[in-house]
Amino acid sequence: MATGTEPQQNSGGVRTTARAAIAAPHLRTDRWWLAPAVTAAGLLAFVVYSTWRAFANADYYAAPYVSPFYSPCLAENCKTMPSGPNADLFGSWWAISPAIIILIFPLGFRLTCYYYRKAYYRSFWASPPACAVAEPHRTYSGETRFPLILQNVHRYFFYAAILVAGVLTYDTVLSFRDPHENWGHMGLGTVVFLVNITLIWAYTISCHSCRHIVGGKLKHFSRHPVRYKAWQFVGRLNARHMQLAWASLLSVALADFYVYLVASGVFADPRFF
Repeated sequence: MATGTEPQQNSGGVRTTARAAIAAPHLRTDRWWLAPAVTAAGLLAFVVYSTWRAFANADYYAAPYVSPFYSPCLAENCKTMPSGPNADLFGSWWAISPAIIILIFPLGFRLTCYYYRKAYYRSFWASPPACAVAEPHRTYSGETRFPLILQNVHRYFFYAAILVAGVLTYDTVLSFRDPHENWGHMGLGTVVFLVNITLIWAYTISCHSCRHIVGGKLKHFSRHPVRYKAWQFVGRLNARHMQLAWASLLSVALADFYVYLVASGVFADPRFF
């Protein structure tokens, strides 16, 4: 006897003979599309802005501030930054923006991040677009094939991100100077840099790879009390990994934009002391 839920013909993807014959693509009645749409808009806005700033090759240094997009500056064509993160590893043959060199590492760290994978898989690839909403693709191979198998390099990008965060910490320390390199001063840019580096470190060490490095492969936490405490701390941060990912993404863009405004002469950096 027909019940109306006989298996459908195999049409690929999740609509195979093992799925009940439900005509509707899903049964959700809420605005499930809103979250992936907002995520896509946010990520696209950052991509457009960061691409413009990375290729601009201008207005990225206003003593004592250097844009996080250009730090460390590894090309010979970098602006001279006294005591700043200059290292002329790339000679005169490097003609394009020096930001392209260093942005590979934080970009690779974020692209392979577990949260960001979920974010852009759902928002750009609809894989799947939301819980209980089938993806439109006919086949699914996960991250077992090229190029997604390259997501496994996330841990190595984590090591690079630690180094970059260290350099940005140094930049934040230098922000306690005035434009004449005298110490003991603080401007609005110093506050911007302090907020940014705090969020950068919080996002970086809340990474799943960091949690595994700190407490992974331990059979007895009682024998490793220091690592256990560190694992608990990273675990608490890890529970806020999504929020930290967005907050740090916004803060690094704002830090760059602040340097751009000061360097381009839109306004002078207000000094507190």
